[in-house]
Amino acid sequence: MITIALSKGRIFEDTLPLLAAAGLTPAEDPEKSRKLIIGTNRADVRVVIVRASDVPTYVQYGAADLGVAGKDVLLESNTQGIYQPLDLNIGKCRMMVAVQNGFDYAAAVKRGARLNVATKYVATAREHFSKKGMHVNLIKLYGSMELAPLTGLAEAIVDLVSTGSTLKANNLLAVEEIMQISSRLIVNRAALKLKHNEIQPLINAFEAAVGAS
Repeated sequence: MITIALSKGRIFEDTLPLLAAAGLTPAEDPEKSRKLIIGTNRADVRVVIVRASDVPTYVQYGAADLGVAGKDVLLESNTQGIYQPLDLNIGKCRMMVAVQNGFDYAAAVKRGARLNVATKYVATAREHFSKKGMHVNLIKLYGSMELAPLTGLAEAIVDLVSTGSTLKANNLLAVEEIMQISSRLIVNRAALKLKHNEIQPLINAFEAAVGAS
């Protein structure tokens, strides 16, 4: 049995054409089904529906053989034992530093101010500001980052930005790009060895589908 870990929402929808290219069709729509394990048109392949942040964990520990995870999630996870063979070019967005309109971020950086920065991407933010030689207090949040500058909790946030409409609606402005983000195909290294004849054709099909898109 080959198990593929996916999360609901945009990534799942964007992954469907890639699954189709590999000859796989999920038996149910996870947005409409309460099932967390969903079969496919192949008796030997199933999909497990997990939180996006949990996909690397399921693959790392072998509960899933393959998965699709955003680069943002992988950077914050322990990826030991995980092979990342392919950038799927889906779920594209940017990880940005954003501040409230009117806050002079450039001037604060120039004078060496110690900023409070709210984010759920603590490891990525820490590395970014360290490379810039900036001293920051990182505040981990799990909910809406946009609220932090508006309430005075933080001067800046580090978050994913797609269209920028949420920032604009909350009077925030993106001031610095940290990196481009997209989703990756990830594979358990042990599974790739033990189930190579089953998994490698799936990787090849995904790669061909990405190349053709």
